[in-house]
Amino acid sequence: MNLYLNGLPHVYELQRLAQMFFFGEKVLAQEGATQPEEEYLEVRQEGHKLCARVCLQGRDATAWDEQEPDDDALEQERKLAVLLFDLLKQATGFTPPWGILTGVRPIKFLTHGLAQGASEQQLRRHYMEECLVREDRFALAMQTANIEHPLLARSTPDSVSLYVSIPFCPTRCAYCSFVSHSVERAAKLIPEYVDRLCMELVHTSAIVRRLGLKLRTIYFGGGTPTTLSAPQLERIMQTLADQFDLGQLWEYTIEAGRPDTITPEKLQLIQRMAPDARISLNPQTLSDCVLQTIGRRHTTAQLREAFALARDCGLKNINMDLIAGLPTDTQESFQASVDGVIAMQPENITVHTLTVKRAAALTFAQARAQVELVGGMVDYARQALATAGFAPYYLYRQTGSLSCLENVGYSKAGFEGLYNIYIMDETHSIFAVGAGASTKLMNPQTKKLERIFNYKYPYEYISRFPVALERKDRILEFYDA
Repeated sequence: MNLYLNGLPHVYELQRLAQMFFFGEKVLAQEGATQPEEEYLEVRQEGHKLCARVCLQGRDATAWDEQEPDDDALEQERKLAVLLFDLLKQATGFTPPWGILTGVRPIKFLTHGLAQGASEQQLRRHYMEECLVREDRFALAMQTANIEHPLLARSTPDSVSLYVSIPFCPTRCAYCSFVSHSVERAAKLIPEYVDRLCMELVHTSAIVRRLGLKLRTIYFGGGTPTTLSAPQLERIMQTLADQFDLGQLWEYTIEAGRPDTITPEKLQLIQRMAPDARISLNPQTLSDCVLQTIGRRHTTAQLREAFALARDCGLKNINMDLIAGLPTDTQESFQASVDGVIAMQPENITVHTLTVKRAAALTFAQARAQVELVGGMVDYARQALATAGFAPYYLYRQTGSLSCLENVGYSKAGFEGLYNIYIMDETHSIFAVGAGASTKLMNPQTKKLERIFNYKYPYEYISRFPVALERKDRILEFYDA
């Protein structure tokens, strides 16, 4: 599908907006006049008027709006987006629930509005009238923002978080697009990878001390960090304890998402090294049939055993992830997964909408069958979790998610995942170590963002490690400036 822009500069947002209506297809932005095609999209400006046109499925529709003298570029973009949205909604019969919002962080405007004293009425007008967000999604966003607001306020200009990348998994899930490697293929890299990772932690800790920053949250992600052996995991955690001041730490999270990587030795180590640790045991589904479909080699019984073991080891803050819309999952089996996870009584439950990534094995064609079911799945989870005493504390969206729906973290009061909130809001700097890790620097005065990328693959990270350390020194340049 081609989107013709006729000299207008709003390529990115309008292309992203149009893409929401064409699941699995590409929308290509084209400059210049339309070509003799049966189907296309077009936006243009004629004098003081803005115009959008949609030729689709044998229908040709056009909509107009006035360009006011005081409209800036953002307002022009919003008006064009509204025109295009309304025409595509009529042509396809699909109404994206978040309206013309296309970004990853649809509630960031809310949290910042609350911080600046905006009223709910003002925010409602912006979201629902100006951006066409659906009533139920605005209510979800507002509830989430109200919980986030005081937690965001805890962050100080000298706060920093740390992400530790462990890009290894027992197997690669069908929906996964992360740079994770199965242990079968990458086991020989792990010892040297751990060596380099600990060296980078030492280097990063010196930067934290020199800048006088306070480490607030630590997040071990991946991959599956518990793919490492207990001695390897202990070495990394001990390096953290030796090199960083953990006395002002608010949260220590370790993803242990695959129950087939969990042993009593690893859980006892985590509880000993980080007694208040938050761990993630991520079933994604409690259906063994669906687990097999997506390429997981564990069973629901193993997941339940791992959860019980974590409790027996004294871990008191457990997150569990579910994914709505997995291939072969049904409304009934997803509801059983939600009810089953709630019955286990974790402190956090995160509900993701299946997102199709071009780097994943799962195809758009395989996922398309779930599009009509996923909305009911997500809504059931929200209602069931609210009844069980869980409230939404962070929310984000991804390109390619079924029905343009969201990912939401729910928690019991007092167990909100702070790292998740801070990275989604871009509240303060996140220093990241390991392969595929991206350091995100935030200037607390200007809110300017800058990223420093590590090498993507473990073998690159190992072989070019001196360059990775040199890149870290750009953190000092950023703060000095």
